Amino acid sequence: MENKTIKKIGQIGVPVKNLNRAIDFYKEKLGLSLLFNTNNMAFFECNGLRLMLTLPEKEEFALLSSVIYYEVSNIKDILGKEVTFIDEPHVVAKMGQTETWMVFFKDTEDNTLALMSEVQV
Repeated sequence: MENKTIKKIGQIGVPVKNLNRAIDFYKEKLGLSLLFNTNNMAFFECNGLRLMLTLPEKEEFALLSSVIYYEVSNIKDILGKEVTFIDEPHVVAKMGQTETWMVFFKDTEDNTLALMSEVQV
């Protein structure tokens, strides 16, 4: 069965308590290439998969586990498909002419997951 909605896993988010300490660990100890960082997030290249270290946006995301971010062409394709969304689609980063949109949702086991879409503006 062909899946026409989800293209691939776009990134994996790892919640951290201390961003600077985590950046040092992933960069210096694990040898991953730092792509860029903000006050709340750092992005690393991991053989074609993006690893995002992040200070949690909300307390409910402060669990010590990873969030899988599914890359989609258009987040709106999933809206209304009996998926329990936690928030509204929103821009989390702007890089040149590209906006990264995200929306968080729950699976049937109460795991928090996310959809992400990179949109040219």
